[in-house]
Amino acid sequence: MIIGVLKETYPGERRVALLPDAIPRFQKAGLEVYIEKDAGLDAGFKDSSYKDKGGRVADSRDQIFSSADILLQVLGGGANPNSSGEIDRFRQGQIIIGLMDPLGDPKIMQEIAKRGITTFALELLPRISRAQGMDTLSSMATIDGYKAVLLAAESLPKILPMMTTAAGTMLPARVFVIGAGVAGLQAIATARRLGAVVSAYDMRPAVKEQAESLGAKFFELPLETKGAETSGGYAMEMGEEFYKRQRELLALAVAESDIVITTAAVPGKRAPVLITSEMVGPMTPGSVIIDLAARYGGNCELTRPGEMVISHGVKIMGPIHLASTVPYHASQMYSKNISNFLMHLIREGKFELQLKDEIMRETLVTHDGEVVNPKILELLRDSSIT
Repeated sequence: MIIGVLKETYPGERRVALLPDAIPRFQKAGLEVYIEKDAGLDAGFKDSSYKDKGGRVADSRDQIFSSADILLQVLGGGANPNSSGEIDRFRQGQIIIGLMDPLGDPKIMQEIAKRGITTFALELLPRISRAQGMDTLSSMATIDGYKAVLLAAESLPKILPMMTTAAGTMLPARVFVIGAGVAGLQAIATARRLGAVVSAYDMRPAVKEQAESLGAKFFELPLETKGAETSGGYAMEMGEEFYKRQRELLALAVAESDIVITTAAVPGKRAPVLITSEMVGPMTPGSVIIDLAARYGGNCELTRPGEMVISHGVKIMGPIHLASTVPYHASQMYSKNISNFLMHLIREGKFELQLKDEIMRETLVTHDGEVVNPKILELLRDSSIT
């Protein structure tokens, strides 16, 4: 079988799905690796480094599409608006693995299915212990949380640590992290390393200990949070009355913060609005909000995906695919995750679909000309009704 690695086409995307060091592992399993010319260049990996490890650099993108049995991507399907223009290039029977955002754009997955393509969406990976080495969402969220703090620190007209100087003592900046998942926890750790005073909030009580272990003061609200997360550890969508009361209670903490980093997202749903425009007004001019849920609609009412908005002197940033701004290590982590996933699918050099396996079953979106994932099918049915 031939593994094809495509150069990413999402605007500004600098990551690559596979690193040269992964190639020998595939070769031992009886697989060949073709990579599109310059696919790894933006992440710091030359074509020659792939050749040195036994990979073959394709003469053209068309060669990847025509030759590969399995295609590896960072962003494909609904995660990349440019994917729709390449659906006709896929061959029937090909396998595509990557971040597909099937919950956000199920209709493009339906179009891919019509081409007879088998797709695995890594966002749907179950959060079980044996899948941890394949968890691309957690890997990318780690970088998102780290980079969010650096982005905020660069924009804030203050320094983060306390400093005692000849000109007097400067107090540390106050950072408030809303959402203590992987990205939030990394944001807490990074802000603390830079010397900020950090507070954190999450509607899931179970994460309190994790946030406090990293040096954050956990902000507790008198709200009923039963059923706030799924068995897989993902946040559940709550009712509007819950979010309204939550915003009322968070308002003071937001107003007193120099930096607010929000990370709250619900898979397949619009991100909950946690910061209204009225809550931004009392913040000190020069304060910064980094909304890591921007591509899901944003946790701040004023967020515009991919842009910076200034309101009441406060900068509200909605970065998209922030991990792409650290392409070397983001690609390193992604490559390890997707390699582990692919090797899970391969038996004696051949692809074997085993639907009894939870990892395969949960991530499989299309197969044999049909959308087969129950979650995506439900979304398609709902959209046809509306």
